[in-house]
Amino acid sequence: MMPSTQDWINDPLGVVEGMFAASQNNPNSGWEAKAVEFFKDHLKEKDAHTWVPSLNDVPLHYLKPNSLVKFRCLIQDMFDPEFYMGAYEAVDLSTKAKVLRCGKYKDVTECGVDFNSRNTVTAERQTFYCVPIPGESPWVKESYAGSSQARVVPSTSYTPTRQKRSYEEDDDDDMDTQPQKQREPHAGPQSASEQQGNGDCKRRETEAPSSQAASASPLDLNFPLPGEKGPSCLLKVYEDWDSFKLNDTVEVFGILSVSPALSALADEKDAAPSLLDPADSMETAEEQRVHSPPASLVPRLHMLHAEPLAHNNPLLPAAALEDNSAFLSSTLSEMAAVRAELLAYFSHILLGDALAAEYLILHLISNVYTRRDVLPLGKFTLNLSGCPTVSSYTERFYQIIQQLVPSSYYLGMTLQNMNQMRLVPKKDYVANRLVSGALQMARNTSLFLDESQLEQGQLDAAGVRNVTALGNLISWQKVDYDFNYHQMEFPCNINVLIASEGRSLLPSDCRIHLQSQVAPPDMDEYLGSIRMHPQASQLNKFRMYLSVARLLDYSISDEVTKSVEDDFVDMRKDDPQSISAEDLHRMLVVARLLSLSLGQTSLSRDCWLRAKHTEMLRRSRMEQHKCVNGNEP
Repeated sequence: MMPSTQDWINDPLGVVEGMFAASQNNPNSGWEAKAVEFFKDHLKEKDAHTWVPSLNDVPLHYLKPNSLVKFRCLIQDMFDPEFYMGAYEAVDLSTKAKVLRCGKYKDVTECGVDFNSRNTVTAERQTFYCVPIPGESPWVKESYAGSSQARVVPSTSYTPTRQKRSYEEDDDDDMDTQPQKQREPHAGPQSASEQQGNGDCKRRETEAPSSQAASASPLDLNFPLPGEKGPSCLLKVYEDWDSFKLNDTVEVFGILSVSPALSALADEKDAAPSLLDPADSMETAEEQRVHSPPASLVPRLHMLHAEPLAHNNPLLPAAALEDNSAFLSSTLSEMAAVRAELLAYFSHILLGDALAAEYLILHLISNVYTRRDVLPLGKFTLNLSGCPTVSSYTERFYQIIQQLVPSSYYLGMTLQNMNQMRLVPKKDYVANRLVSGALQMARNTSLFLDESQLEQGQLDAAGVRNVTALGNLISWQKVDYDFNYHQMEFPCNINVLIASEGRSLLPSDCRIHLQSQVAPPDMDEYLGSIRMHPQASQLNKFRMYLSVARLLDYSISDEVTKSVEDDFVDMRKDDPQSISAEDLHRMLVVARLLSLSLGQTSLSRDCWLRAKHTEMLRRSRMEQHKCVNGNEP
C-alpha cells in the first residue's frame, strides 16, 4: 500500500511547503536537504519506484499537475542557469496578512507577491533539456510500462474526446482509431489544468519529424533520431548540477509542472516585446520559443532525486550488480548454458555460420571500459561481410538485434541518407541550443550500419562529413560536435555493427566474412523460414545475458599475463610477420569478451587458448576468401 500519512506522490509540494513552514522558527534546520532525503528514503522502500507514474508511458493529460512523476531520459542539451524566488512574501487575500511562501520546485508564484520585501530570497537553478532514450527498443518500453503500479486515471474535471494512446503503444493499438503512420502532429486533449484555462486549446502529440532535413519548427522537439515519439521535458535541477553531463542517461524523480501560465507568459513576451525588461529583450524570438515552449508540449520537471542509469534493461535490477550478489551468482551460473542457446540461435540467423555467430556474441557484449590517453579500450566494431542482398536480409537481421538489446538504431547507408541526414549535433547560436544529430546516442546503443544499401553516386560535402564522423566514432569512440567556429569532442560508447557485401568502406576492429551453409537456390526459402521470434522466456534469457555480460568486471592475473607474453614471443619466433602488436591486441580483446561471455570475470589459460584458436580460424577464413576473390575492394 502507498503510505497514507503524507501523500508524497500526489502532493509532493505539500510535503515541501510543510517542511519550509516548520523551518521558519529554526533558520538553521537545513529543511531543503531534509526534504530531498524524505523523498529519497521513500523511494528506497520496496517497489516504491513502481508507484510513481512515468512520463515515458503515461500521456501527459493523465498526470496530475504538481504530482511526483519519473522520467527515463537522455540529457540532450544544457541551457543557461536561471534565477527564481526561493522564498517570497505574499499577501494572504482573506486575512490581508503577509505570509512567507516557498518558491522552490515551482515555475509560477502566487498572486500578491511583495517584490520589495526584504525577506525575498533569490536562488539559482540549472535547466537541462531531456528526451526519451534514443532508439529504446519497444520491448524495453513495454516491460517498464507493464511493471508500473502507478494509480493513474484521467482527470475527472474533463472528459477526453478520445482515449489518448500512451506515447509508446504500437501503431495497431485499437484504442486509437487515428492512423499513426502519418508524421503530422496529432491533436488530443490537454492536461486537465490547461483544458480548464484554455478552453478548446488542443494539446499536440510529441513526435519527431520523420526527416531531419527540416529546420527547427514549432513542433521540433529536437529528438536525435528521426521518427521518434514520446515526451521531452525541461528539467530544473537545484543542486549538484555539475554532476550531470550532456548525453548522460538518468531516471529523474521530480514535481511535474504544466501550468498554462507558462504558455501565457511566453505569448505575452511574443506579443509585447517593447514592454519587456531590457535584459529580457536580449533573448531572440527563436531562443524564447526553444527555451520556453508550451508546458502542454514540453512539461517542466523539478528534480527531487535522480539516479544515473548503468543500463536501461528492465529485466535487470536497477542497483549495481555487485550490490545484488544473489542475482549475480544465479545469473553467472547459467551464463554458459544461455550462451550455447544464443550461439545456436545466431548460427541459424547467420545462415548456419557458427564462427560468425561467436563473433556476433562477442560484439554485442563489448563495452568501452576505460580510455588510455585517446585510445578507447574494450570497443569491438564488427564488420560482417558477405551478407545476402536478397529478401531484405540485413533489415531482418537488424530486427533480430533490436529484439535483444535495450537501445539500437538502423542506418541504411544510402547515398541520400549520407548526403542529407544530420548525424553530428550542431550548435544553433540564434536559438541558443544544440540541434541534435543521429549520433547523439546513449552509451551502449547498438548502431547497425547497413552498407549493402550503398549505390553508385557522388557524396557531397555533407556526405563526406557524415562518413568521416562514422569513421571517427568507430576508431576513437568520439563524436566531434559542430560549434561553428570550433569542434568539441564528446566521448561515446556505441556498439557499431557494419553489415556489407564486400569489405566495408569504414574501419572496424574485426571483420568476418559470412560463410553461408545454405545453397543459393534455397536462400529465399531459408530466409523466409528464419525464426524471427523465439519464445518470450528464451528471448528474456538472451536479453538478460547480453546486458549482464556487458556489465561484468574483468581482470587478468600476473601469471596469465606472463603466459600471454611468452605465447606472443613464441608465435613471432617462427615467423615475425605472422602476428603484429595489433593482432595481439585483438586477441586480448577477444579473450576478454570470450571470458565474460562464459560468465568468467578473470582470464584463464584455457580461455586464452580458446581465443587464440577462434582468431586463428577467423584469420584462416579471411586468407582463403582473399585468395578466392583476389584483392577484394
